[in-house]
Amino acid sequence: MSVLQRDPRDQVRVLDEDGTVVGDVPDVDDETLLSIYREMKLARHFDTRAVSLQRQGRMGTYPPLSGQEGAQVASAHALDEDDWLFPSYREHGALHCRGFPLDRILLYWMGTERGNEAPPDVNTFPAAVPIATQTLHAVGAAWAARMKGNDEAFIVYFGDGGSSEGDTHEAMNFAGVFDTPTVFFCNNNQWAISVPRERQTASETIAQKATAYGFQGVQVDGMDPLAVYQVTRAAVEKAKADDPGELRPTLIEAVQYRFGAHTTADDPTVYRDSDEVERWKRKDPIPRLETFLRDTGRLDDDDVERIEREVQEAVAEAIETAESTPRPDPEEMFDHVYAERTPDLDRQYESFTALRERLGDEEFLSE
Repeated sequence: MSVLQRDPRDQVRVLDEDGTVVGDVPDVDDETLLSIYREMKLARHFDTRAVSLQRQGRMGTYPPLSGQEGAQVASAHALDEDDWLFPSYREHGALHCRGFPLDRILLYWMGTERGNEAPPDVNTFPAAVPIATQTLHAVGAAWAARMKGNDEAFIVYFGDGGSSEGDTHEAMNFAGVFDTPTVFFCNNNQWAISVPRERQTASETIAQKATAYGFQGVQVDGMDPLAVYQVTRAAVEKAKADDPGELRPTLIEAVQYRFGAHTTADDPTVYRDSDEVERWKRKDPIPRLETFLRDTGRLDDDDVERIEREVQEAVAEAIETAESTPRPDPEEMFDHVYAERTPDLDRQYESFTALRERLGDEEFLSE
């Protein structure tokens, strides 16, 4: 039986919280397994440094990902080279796995829109801050690819909060009707800012919502990288089935937890207790996979030290590159909002330039 044919209330798991095998290990080569481990370590270190940069005033607001590395990195590795990735605003690890440079991710959160531009050979769309709008974009692109006869899958990430949006309903309904090659990946991290998952839906799981749209849903332990890879790979293959009658979308609900704040503008201690956080930290995806790799002879102390050194160097280089990139002139915020400026924008621009002239550039830009 395919892993996608399981009851959507039956969570898929390969590794338990201690890293012990409790399910069917997917057919993954050693190079990929070690790459997933390295990318998770990189994402965690990048996240720690990015939060620190924001706290030091060197970057604007930032959405932390710690705790979600297993879901992001493993799912991205399950894609084929030509597949497309549609992120929300927290998929820093998944984006980097697909070739999106770390320094560009930093630039975006530093206020430079150029940081949202993917290199020409990287099949990723820009980060979507509006909740769940990217689900419609992904389904539209997937439908177009199918009409063209392209052999591509389209994965779109959204949160448990995004599952309550009308955009998500419309996207999944359209995908089910027209059999678009879409993988809907719900990062159920338990909290949509301060709203708990149980306030999002009365359904027992988010995965079972797929039934209403006419396709399969599967719930997976999102902090188990091997299980995430297994279900995502099965969903990608289903989205690209040779038989048109077998080509279907899939909804994956990855159950996980964000260890930190929703963004650096958020204080999670106001709405959740420390005991809850500590319980979830025992499920941390990085030591779980590390234990498995060590127990199976794929990783040793020297490897871990080397990987940690490489990760620190890569993140330090990305920070240096981002911070040495000239910042855009604040005046650019008025460009490209509309094809032509509206009267309201003209009035705002006049106020902006008047203040800038009165203060002078140095004082104005320091404010």
